[in-house]
Amino acid sequence: MSFIELGLAPAIVGALTEAGFAEPTPVQARAIPLALAGHDLMVSSQTGSGKTAAFMLPALNKQVEASPLRSPGVRVLVLTPTRELAQQVSDATRVYGKALSWLRTTTVVGGMPYGAQLKALSRRVDVLVATPGRLLDHVQSGKVNLSEVEVLVLDEADRMLDMGFIDDIEAIVARTPATRQTLLFSATLDGSVARMAAKMMREPQRIEIASQKEKHANITQSLLYADDMEHKMRLLDHLLRDVNIQQAIVFTSTKRAADELADTLADQGFAAEALHGDMNQRQRTRTLGNMQRGRVQVLVATDVAARGIDVQGISHVVNFDLPMQAEDYVHRIGRTGRAGRDGLAFTLAAHGERHKVRSIERYTDQSIPVQVIPGLEPQRAPRPGSDRPRRGGPGGPGGKPGWRQGGRSGYQGRDGGQRQHEGRGQFERSRDERPAFGDRPRGDRPERRHGEPAQGQGERRYEPRFQDDRRERSPEGQGYAARPRGDRPQGERTWGDRPQRPEGDRRERPVQAWADRPRAAGPEGERREAAPARRFDSRRRAA
Repeated sequence: MSFIELGLAPAIVGALTEAGFAEPTPVQARAIPLALAGHDLMVSSQTGSGKTAAFMLPALNKQVEASPLRSPGVRVLVLTPTRELAQQVSDATRVYGKALSWLRTTTVVGGMPYGAQLKALSRRVDVLVATPGRLLDHVQSGKVNLSEVEVLVLDEADRMLDMGFIDDIEAIVARTPATRQTLLFSATLDGSVARMAAKMMREPQRIEIASQKEKHANITQSLLYADDMEHKMRLLDHLLRDVNIQQAIVFTSTKRAADELADTLADQGFAAEALHGDMNQRQRTRTLGNMQRGRVQVLVATDVAARGIDVQGISHVVNFDLPMQAEDYVHRIGRTGRAGRDGLAFTLAAHGERHKVRSIERYTDQSIPVQVIPGLEPQRAPRPGSDRPRRGGPGGPGGKPGWRQGGRSGYQGRDGGQRQHEGRGQFERSRDERPAFGDRPRGDRPERRHGEPAQGQGERRYEPRFQDDRRERSPEGQGYAARPRGDRPQGERTWGDRPQRPEGDRRERPVQAWADRPRAAGPEGERREAAPARRFDSRRRAA
């Protein structure tokens, strides 16, 4: 089947042929005819399957016969979760609509100056690709007219919901006309995605080409266990020095780790750069441009780059840190093996992260083969039960200082030394070898009931500690608190020993209010008038 047979306009088919698109992918072959017929669509497809063309080609096909002298307003609105994905969709739109010289495409994302976006929005906009947060700012300020939207596209809808954009999406959709066509693309079509679709779609057609859980047949996955951070860095260095490597993406869990690892790799001679959410859009665009032009060999990125990066030369993906969600693992390794190519995906994990590995394997319905590199073998195998998540900080069990996470068994002292346990003897036994409470051998000890004294002990008597025997039990020289009250030396007195008056000898003094106090009187018993205040000049005159 060709693009002409799908019903696309010759101008768009010509642009696709010029760009090297020979025939449609399965998701395009099923989605484009239904979209051209005007149906709302809910599509689930594997990453890298060509879903951008599946929704953009029919949307552009509706603009072929449109007049460029129409009223201002957005005709096609595409919402994406990340800036990189928005830029990717914008670039693809310009390729698909190359024959439409009058087509105007604008990108509105966070991290870019408002001035340039306001200038672009002041003119006619045919296709607007935006992230929900920044678009809502322009909508609320009245800079964007969404009353003419004909096609609304929600790309990576599940990701936008995970990022908390549900309120922004609903506010934006409320500004669009009810007669619009809605195309929703998501990894999953159930749960929160299905509830959102029920609110904003009209009898949508459901298409599931390939689930995200489908096995990546063209991607070779490997799992490597690391003892500690030093071991993990040596494994990463070995993988990146592969002679068959073209370009690689190394995923970390935090932005700070991405910056630090990129600097370390650059110091080791790799052409490495970082990509994460704290970078402004200009920096991120420059980094991706260097990646696409081949100037960057290793891209160290967070999960923000797991979706939206489409670089054909990526041959290796390395999960330096395991993802927080099993679904993110699928999007990470999907950055390689694109467009039918083969790819390699390596995951570096500590021995205590086996529970995360099992979660990924359950999600993908396949096991990740464990690989051991000669010369870089892990020094110990994971013990039974060591894959359970432990409490405490990164220092190890309970967060106690001196324990090395993922290191050899043993305690690392403050001086850096480590007591290695080549074999566990009678003094060093593992947790699983210790007998449980109540299972210890009792020997010949007689049975003892609760409350009875232990063997070799007599009956215990209760002796009062603070009773009348305080004088006899108090040693000498421990202060007056331990001496009897009558033995205090003469002439000394402690706090609280002030002599008290006998009962009945206490003199009562009436309490008088402030206003009832007698005032001072003169010689004749009259009140004395206050002396007049002297002025500054009188003092000066007296001087």
